[in-house]
Amino acid sequence: MSVSLFTDAGEIKIEVFCEETPKTAENFLALCASEYYNGCLFHRNMKGFMIQTGDPTGTGKGGESIWGGEFEDEIVTSLRHHTRGMVSMANKGPDTNRSQFFITYGKQSHLDSKYTVFGKVIDGMDTLEALERVPVDSNSRPTQDIRIKYVKIHANPIADLV
Repeated sequence: MSVSLFTDAGEIKIEVFCEETPKTAENFLALCASEYYNGCLFHRNMKGFMIQTGDPTGTGKGGESIWGGEFEDEIVTSLRHHTRGMVSMANKGPDTNRSQFFITYGKQSHLDSKYTVFGKVIDGMDTLEALERVPVDSNSRPTQDIRIKYVKIHANPIADLV
């Protein structure tokens, strides 16, 4: 199962780990299908670390899950932040997932067991490189607005269950 994020910097195609992280995948795919992420800013960008999005307020403090609140982590020991392009839910601590997510720019093993890894970039590493080069201010916020323009779902196995 995969989705493409069409951003101001280009396309990023993500494989979603539906079997390993079913609740997280359901939330992410439903938000994608409802156009929730369309127009979302990449509000945090830390070279060598990660880029974060998924908050429609653009502040980094907003966002909701499809259930209206937070939901629990799905930590799978075989899914790790072991390389560039891993996609994980952003949170404020254990079991506080909503809509925000991040993509790693490299190995970040200190994040393992703290954030739900639910996907990986399978195409668009050139776009990820372009995003990493975007200048940021002292708060790691890009100095130019970079958004997810829209999301394309290539196949949605969760829709087949309904």
